[in-house]
Amino acid sequence: MNKDPVRKSAPYGRKKTSESITVLDLFSGAGGLTQGFYAASPRFVTERAVEFEPAAAASFAATFGDKVYAGPIQDWLVNETVPDVDIVIGGPPCQGFSQLGKQDPEDIRNSLWQPYAAALSRAKPKYFIVENVPAFSKSQQLQDFRDATAGGGLIEEYDFQWHVLNAADYGAPQARKRAILIGHHKDLPFPGFPMPTHIGRHRTVRQALKGINTRVAETLLPDRSTEYAGRSFAGTFRTSELHLGRDYAKESLERFGWIPEGGNRFNLPDRLKAPCWRKHKTGSGDVMGRMHWDRPSVTVRTEFFKPEKGRYLHPTEHRAITHLEAAKLQGFPEDRLWVGSKTAIAKQIGNAVPTALGKAIAAQLLQNM
Repeated sequence: MNKDPVRKSAPYGRKKTSESITVLDLFSGAGGLTQGFYAASPRFVTERAVEFEPAAAASFAATFGDKVYAGPIQDWLVNETVPDVDIVIGGPPCQGFSQLGKQDPEDIRNSLWQPYAAALSRAKPKYFIVENVPAFSKSQQLQDFRDATAGGGLIEEYDFQWHVLNAADYGAPQARKRAILIGHHKDLPFPGFPMPTHIGRHRTVRQALKGINTRVAETLLPDRSTEYAGRSFAGTFRTSELHLGRDYAKESLERFGWIPEGGNRFNLPDRLKAPCWRKHKTGSGDVMGRMHWDRPSVTVRTEFFKPEKGRYLHPTEHRAITHLEAAKLQGFPEDRLWVGSKTAIAKQIGNAVPTALGKAIAAQLLQNM
């Protein structure tokens, strides 16, 4: 395995100046929200990021500079001094109340709003952003977060409003709804939510994938390694290097051949349906679904490379979308860097906030800075 020859410095690394707006990125992942903020203005500069997943932290560091604490946020709060910043952003894990999960109200990940709030109380920002799945807006955790802003609460100096925003309405070629909380210090006015810019003219899969070869020749990442935080990882890889397919079984390829653009598992003959599909003749129309060229994609999740997980078949090719195509649907540029296995990178891509949505939120805050 070759040592990483791709780049000696982070392509989106920034140094703080007197004009900078400093940002603390919690639960940062590979930096989807940061990517959007950086696209909005050169004034936004990451002061510190915190990410538990080592490969995601390594991707953030490779792209934005070595500003990441690679570990649990609870440990970071003990081991480091929280910096004073202008804005705190982040998306605490959502699996405990996601509609795709078991919706376990006792899931420990549901309580991670608490260290986020603890960081807020120490960082003393002007504004903060929390993003999560739409179901967060109906959760007990949101009410707990609201209670923390009341008199005597952990973040009593702050207030917030929330709204469910669709990334497609802001220029993302993807229909992805997220609960967005925008908070502000009570000495400052609420900055407002960004106004939609693309209602009635959503960007499409065709536009996002323009120029990408529909044929996929490779299935493996380049043979390359990099070191981060004392560990060795596969990488680094540019987005443009992620046009990677899979080796499909003969039956899978036959299934794909029966599904037209916009179709799904209901288009399959019985002999090609899994037993559970034969028993359930209703339900999700996205399972084994093929994307539409001239619509936004469905939400790109972490297992977009598995057609049985959703509407992830290419509009015309007999395969799932590649990592490159998924990254493009999320809005990532071709020169940003990724670290980790194919599965790890897919998780980083699928967990990210679409760049267009992050950019719109950042631009809204910029008007108030």
